[in-house]
Amino acid sequence: MAAERVHDLAMNADTTNTREGLSGELVQRLNAVLGPAGCLTGDAIEARHYRDWLGSRAIRPALLLRPASTAEVSAVLRACHEFNLPVTPQGGLTGLVSAAAPLAGELALSLERMRNIEEVDRFTSTMTVEAGVPLQSIQEQAGQHGMLFPLDLGARGSCTIGGNLATNAGGNRVIRYGMTRALTLGVEAVLADGTIIDGLNKLRKNNSGYDLNQLFIGSEGTLGVITRAVLKLIPKPASQAVALCGLQSFDQVAELLLHCQRSLAGNLTAFEVLWDNTYQLIAKHLPEVSLPLEPGYPFYALVESMGTDAAGDQRNFVDILNQALESGLIKDCVIAESERQIEGLWRVRDAAADIITGAGFMHAYDVSLGIADMGYFGDEVQRRLTAKWPQAVVGLFGHIGDGNVHIVVNVGPDTRALHRPIDETIYQLIQELNGSISAEHGIGIMKKPFLGCSRSEAEIALMRTLKKSLDPRGILSPGRIF
Repeated sequence: MAAERVHDLAMNADTTNTREGLSGELVQRLNAVLGPAGCLTGDAIEARHYRDWLGSRAIRPALLLRPASTAEVSAVLRACHEFNLPVTPQGGLTGLVSAAAPLAGELALSLERMRNIEEVDRFTSTMTVEAGVPLQSIQEQAGQHGMLFPLDLGARGSCTIGGNLATNAGGNRVIRYGMTRALTLGVEAVLADGTIIDGLNKLRKNNSGYDLNQLFIGSEGTLGVITRAVLKLIPKPASQAVALCGLQSFDQVAELLLHCQRSLAGNLTAFEVLWDNTYQLIAKHLPEVSLPLEPGYPFYALVESMGTDAAGDQRNFVDILNQALESGLIKDCVIAESERQIEGLWRVRDAAADIITGAGFMHAYDVSLGIADMGYFGDEVQRRLTAKWPQAVVGLFGHIGDGNVHIVVNVGPDTRALHRPIDETIYQLIQELNGSISAEHGIGIMKKPFLGCSRSEAEIALMRTLKKSLDPRGILSPGRIF
């Protein structure tokens, strides 16, 4: 939607961001806590800290707060709570729901200076990290210790673990390892009034009362600011096999998924699918990406297997896909024979997300629904969009093994201004299919008007009760989610 539309939605929320104003006393306190490197103003604030990733708005905050420790986060929030100043927590700023860019009157709170990997414990298979550590750094550190942190997504180099936790990120390997909450044992978070909740522990079994970690994971920074976490690691697999397959129908896609689940069992780590419309967009707008199969197949499935027997797993993987070829389930297949080729196949999948920038502005959607409904959904969403906007360019792709579809849309020269009617078209169909309007990016501001498509009034009322209890003054990410 246009910048004005987004701004109006936020300002009309019942959690208003109208406050008393930024006092000199508060600025002095924050400067005293954070020092010159931690409290930036004016031109010292880079545009990435306030320009929304999708271009919805660009409101430079009066202050960018950059604490370097949990104690500093606590002191900052205590002061902002006292002065009733709203704060927008920020991770890597790679989200797609307009949540992390500040609204008018909000201060930005970035955890980018909290980048310490504090410990890797090989006996409990855990890693303790601060919230500002990039996901890729965690993956690399785990690898150096012969371990794997399974969370993986295209923005791995720029997203941070704090943002991943706050949004309960999913990514490429949910089919085997689950979402971020399933990969987390403990969380430290700071409440709106500065209270530190130390939930850091390495226990796999801990039924001592409510699991408070789950209050903060997936709460999009509205209930508390996550500052540290204990993450689960697994032994690094000895094998990785990847293939890209061309298929003629979504029914065959679903059957291939079942075939791989039965034959690969616990080794199946990813099952990613690109519709041909997305594959064609990659071919047209991202010529630097090498496409191993020719465009023209209705669907392309990337299959990944990881196991403990390098030679045996590769042979089994090839045999399983040969069976699919011989039965006519797939029409063509490229199997990676080296680490470089594995990276090349994954580059094709990651390129689907790059269409947003490579092909010009496109609205991005992240939904989930039953796998049995996905073939119909793909056809019907394109039919409804092109019926309203004949010039519409649509691309579909996603983590089909776990029911997650991404859609990118451009409906013509006025596409930015038409975000709301595009939303209504897509989310109406999702509601009809009993799906979710958000699979992994959260609600933020962009999806807030449509939360009722996926959650009942009673559920939303309980969310509001939790928000009021933990943040009575509404200073943490006001106007997000509901």
